[in-house]
Amino acid sequence: MSQRDQDKHKARQQRLKEVVDAKVAEAQVERGLVLVLTGNGKGKSTAGFGTVLRAVGHGLNCAVAQFIKGEWPCGERNVLEKLGVPFHVMKTGFTWNTQDREGDTRAAEAVWAAVAQDLANPAVDMVLLDELTYMLSLHYLDVDTVVAAIEARPEHQHVVITGRNCHRRLLELADTVSEIAPVKHAFDAGIKAQQGLDW
Repeated sequence: MSQRDQDKHKARQQRLKEVVDAKVAEAQVERGLVLVLTGNGKGKSTAGFGTVLRAVGHGLNCAVAQFIKGEWPCGERNVLEKLGVPFHVMKTGFTWNTQDREGDTRAAEAVWAAVAQDLANPAVDMVLLDELTYMLSLHYLDVDTVVAAIEARPEHQHVVITGRNCHRRLLELADTVSEIAPVKHAFDAGIKAQQGLDW
């Protein structure tokens, strides 16, 4: 690279640095956030668990409510429970397998009752509501009850919500929303889900 090209690159990066530094300087509010990970792509729960693991690594107290996937072995749960993270697990599995609306509703309500205590507990710094979106779209949980609990949580507490087709009320409530879009998925090519990679 010529000296001229190096100088141009340095000038561009300096301008970028000034923009980033200004934004960092402006961001002075510190409070608990609501993060929504939604969309039809793979990786929403994985990102949610990664956020919990990061928080635990920094010494934060976290709790997890796991809806829908409760029958599957869960590598993240295997690790996080050893690190002292409590899990509230629905344990009924996918709704298309159970085909039991009343039973699934009872199971969802039981998990919600447990995690609602975490949402009200100032000793809990972060709560992951994994696959919560399905509980609202299937009307297993009342959206007003869920929103009210999240809004009333301790000021410093973070909430991470995962799942497809996120209810507009949660999107409006969220501080950060990421939509994970599918580009390509091995399952569509006939490759089965694999332990350690997919769950």
